[in-house]
Amino acid sequence: MRDQTDAGDGEAGGGDAPAERDDRKTGASKRGPSGKGKQKPSGLGTQHLDHRTHGGAHGGTRGRHRERARFLSPLTRRILMVNIIALLIPIGGLLYLGPYRDNLIRAEMEALRAQGEIFAGALGEGAIAITTAGQEVLSPASARHIIRRLSGPSGLRARLFLQDGELAIDSRRLGAARSSVQVEELAPPETMDDVINPILDMLDRLTMVFGDNLMERYVEDDTPAAEDYPEVARALQGDIMGVVRETEHGHLVLSVALPVQRYYKVFGSLMLSKTGKEIEAALRNVRATILMVFAGALLITVALSIYLAGAIARPLNKLAAAADRVTRSVGRQEEEIPDMTDRADEIGDLSGVLREMTQALRLRLVAIERFAADVSHEIKNPLTSLRSAVETVSRVSDEEQRRQLLEIINDDVERLDRLISDISDASRLDAELSRTEAEPLDLAGLLATLAGMYGVVGTEDAPGRPRVSMEAHGEGPFQVMGNEDRLVQVFRNLIGNAMTFSPKDGRIDLKIRRDGEFIEAAVEDEGPGIPPNKLEAIFDRFYTERPEGEKFGAHSGLGLSISKQIMEAHAGEIRAENRMTHDGKPRGARFIVRLPAA
Repeated sequence: MRDQTDAGDGEAGGGDAPAERDDRKTGASKRGPSGKGKQKPSGLGTQHLDHRTHGGAHGGTRGRHRERARFLSPLTRRILMVNIIALLIPIGGLLYLGPYRDNLIRAEMEALRAQGEIFAGALGEGAIAITTAGQEVLSPASARHIIRRLSGPSGLRARLFLQDGELAIDSRRLGAARSSVQVEELAPPETMDDVINPILDMLDRLTMVFGDNLMERYVEDDTPAAEDYPEVARALQGDIMGVVRETEHGHLVLSVALPVQRYYKVFGSLMLSKTGKEIEAALRNVRATILMVFAGALLITVALSIYLAGAIARPLNKLAAAADRVTRSVGRQEEEIPDMTDRADEIGDLSGVLREMTQALRLRLVAIERFAADVSHEIKNPLTSLRSAVETVSRVSDEEQRRQLLEIINDDVERLDRLISDISDASRLDAELSRTEAEPLDLAGLLATLAGMYGVVGTEDAPGRPRVSMEAHGEGPFQVMGNEDRLVQVFRNLIGNAMTFSPKDGRIDLKIRRDGEFIEAAVEDEGPGIPPNKLEAIFDRFYTERPEGEKFGAHSGLGLSISKQIMEAHAGEIRAENRMTHDGKPRGARFIVRLPAA
């Protein structure tokens, strides 16, 4: 029969089952037996290496989650803000329309220049008179007639300056021009409504404030002269020049000055000018169209943002509320985290992880309760035996009986000390493993070191003890990630357990091989094997079966349970099986440790 190993010293595990004292009899008392080989509930869950957990009282965090009754949650507002800002950036650039306005101004100036060339050509051909002295001069009367005829239909303002810089004709002062050219505000485009117009006015004001302020201010005197307008002065020198000015109200004034000449002789300067209301109207129409497109895009963006935020925020709120209820219901009733794994997205993953975490916490609470019950049961057994012996020793007069009772008391005290030490080690194991970082470890080298150590012990200190050998199958490397001290503890437990059940001068083989992405190590002995129905139970906490003749209470029965706990923390596994002969009889036990390769 196989006895579970001790928790920390690597020796054979043994007799920590409920007190069995049939072989400890005195003339004064007899302590009755209790069950042997009793299977205990499974132990505490384990923490995997590198998984950092931080505990703490959660009382201060209870009730922090509050259902958000507001229509727009913080997440919704953030999504809206990001999407609207992303929409406003290109819209802002389009509403500025600087290059578009420059192109419109350029086109108007070219058209104004073309009309000016027609006006100047007509004046050069039809308004030049010859004086009695035979000199060619510009005739104001003829020029006035030509300007009236040409400027009337076009709506342009034409001003004619003589060579001395004096203003000779202004189409605005001509009666015909006044009857045909009227300055009045343009009616708002039909596409603009009462909502868009204030926005456009605001954009116009912003353009005036933050726009291009390098334009020359347009100022008109009551008695203008050529020197008041640089383009006129240049035209009197034979050049053509155009200027764009801005009124104090932000309106554009476009003007072009051309020389009035005949046979390359300059007789005066013609200045054509017009307001930029057509350009401003075109800009307003484009801005109105952009605003309407923006309004539609904004509505779609807001709707999609609210939908997206709702698709994220609502399930998150449900998960948060469910997690809060789980926190509040600990120890009273079970609350479930909603199952959203069918979403097939990150929220579904979060739901699945929360459900697994909640289940793990519940299993941990159950394991803690079972651990406390097991500890209480295991400690009560030696305490009951100890009390019985103490009560009896004071009433026994025979020295031999008193000596036997004192031995029983000493054994029970040692057993209690061993139990408390091993239980303390087992209870600290989870916390220690959660704080420990895994490091690369050559498992073959570790097994070779253990084999050499036990071989020396068996040869020098305890002749007749089983021989320990190590054998590697296949090519390495046999490197794993783990905590070296704890893995050494696992293999010491397994080797010590094998020594307990191996015959005198027997053989214990340590074998290692690579199996795909895993490293598999085995500890084989030549003992009696394991009962087939106990291959799983031997890993339960406090489970024990002792080989014949072993002293009762020598071990705590936690060795294999702790070994399994350590392996689970390393994302590995440990299992037991029997080595069979050809005729189907057991010829020893084999413990297999399986770890992910580094």
